[in-house]
Amino acid sequence: MKQAALILAALAGLAGCTMAPVPMPSAPVPAQVHAPAPDFRTAARTFVEVVAQVEPVAEGYCREKRPDLNCDFRIVIDDRRDAPSNAFHTLDPQTGQPLIGFTLALIADARNADELAFVLGHEAAHHIAGHIGRSRNSAMAGAVLLGTIAALGGADAGGIRSAQDIGASVGARSYSRDYELEADVIGTIIAARAGFDPARGAGFFTRIPDPGDRFLGSHPPNAQRIQIVNATLAEMRAGRVR
Repeated sequence: MKQAALILAALAGLAGCTMAPVPMPSAPVPAQVHAPAPDFRTAARTFVEVVAQVEPVAEGYCREKRPDLNCDFRIVIDDRRDAPSNAFHTLDPQTGQPLIGFTLALIADARNADELAFVLGHEAAHHIAGHIGRSRNSAMAGAVLLGTIAALGGADAGGIRSAQDIGASVGARSYSRDYELEADVIGTIIAARAGFDPARGAGFFTRIPDPGDRFLGSHPPNAQRIQIVNATLAEMRAGRVR
């Protein structure tokens, strides 16, 4: 609760900020999605309440599924006013503690507590599923493969380095869509366990640009993500997923 109070104090001081809205899709969306975002002071309080409710559930799920990991999540705020709406997961380079970050714009853009809970669960899921390490391994494998091919083809040192960079990028993105869907599944479970409605939370996907089926895109289509959330909830109700 001390951490929550500090976050609320920091956010309340920025309640007058004007946040850029999330781009709206051209297709019609459910009526509740068009509800205006709450004022920022209200959004700040909602965020603090969501963190207080979801964080212990995420940590408990992490310890249940991955006792080998550091499951002591730390929630941080990217307080740059010009930072786009975003949330992210990373690791503290000094301690290895998992960090989950939210930009002010994302907090302001959220229409309800369920959306924030789902996003928080999703980012925690990236840590639980070990996606940073898996992406790093994929990037390394891609760099080695294309670097070797370039070397065998007679490329000079600069050409080999360029091939390695391309290989690392391709390798890191090769499974990124699968990682996002896996995080959606785990995030749904965490949000539901914490008492939120992940289906309502997934309404966030109806307001962000759809990545579609672009080659080597890092995120799956929004419709597929919503489908995964609903399918996971159905599995939970049937007792097949816990």
